[in-house]
Amino acid sequence: MALYTSTPGVQGILPPEYGELVTKPVEAISVAMQTGTVVNTSARDYRIPVLASDVTVGAVAEGAEITPSDAVFDEVVVTPAKFAGLSIISREMADDSDPSAGDQVGRSIARQIANSVDNALLNSLAAPNPAGLSSLSGISTVEAPVTYANLDPFEHALSLSEAAGGNVNAWVTNAATALEIAQLKTASGSNQALLNGDLTAEGRRTILGRPVFVSPHAPADVVYGISRNDMLIVVRDDTRVEIDKSAYFTSDRVAVKGTMRVGFAFPRAAAHVRIQNAAA
Repeated sequence: MALYTSTPGVQGILPPEYGELVTKPVEAISVAMQTGTVVNTSARDYRIPVLASDVTVGAVAEGAEITPSDAVFDEVVVTPAKFAGLSIISREMADDSDPSAGDQVGRSIARQIANSVDNALLNSLAAPNPAGLSSLSGISTVEAPVTYANLDPFEHALSLSEAAGGNVNAWVTNAATALEIAQLKTASGSNQALLNGDLTAEGRRTILGRPVFVSPHAPADVVYGISRNDMLIVVRDDTRVEIDKSAYFTSDRVAVKGTMRVGFAFPRAAAHVRIQNAAA
């Protein structure tokens, strides 16, 4: 498939100015980028030191010898995976369009990269996708009822995260589960929403003060509680959208390629919580 000046629907996008780096649009729409801590690296591997155990401290008698001890460190190594998209347009479309068709296609690639990153974060996908929350060993878990009646599972999730040294900053779920929770009422027969009694307030999608992010890639009947400081989104600095007029020289077409390298790190797995519907 290729995009031409004669393709239906392209009249609105007919100087060759090509797309910017995909980083900003991806960060703006990706749930992973909005809920985690984004770090940039120019290295192939990003190494994160993890304190496995602290120095031993205790009370000692006056004049007594202090027993020395060492802190024990481990590390998490992240090798960002490459997410990429490629589209082909005619040279006429690339040269004559304003705004640039190359730019428009670049933005489309950025959107799809964001979707692919979120899909990898929220599910357990085969390599070369990076390992996400669904395959995270040691994540805290809470069993929710088949039908939510109150916010007790979320209170439980906050407690588990805090016990592990984390702090849930955001919830991520799919649209159906988000709607079910949003429809909870303060009492039987009441029309007052449990989550937010003030319908004029901004940020209505919150649970216990934490924002709710809805993603089509979130598994059914699952809510993730994410501790931002304990989820690193590692991005290579060479993210770009590239335009190449030579790849399809014989057919006078232009290739538009977008690439972004992203990996995930969870230094404290138990700081994150998976709330799982009992029926799932």
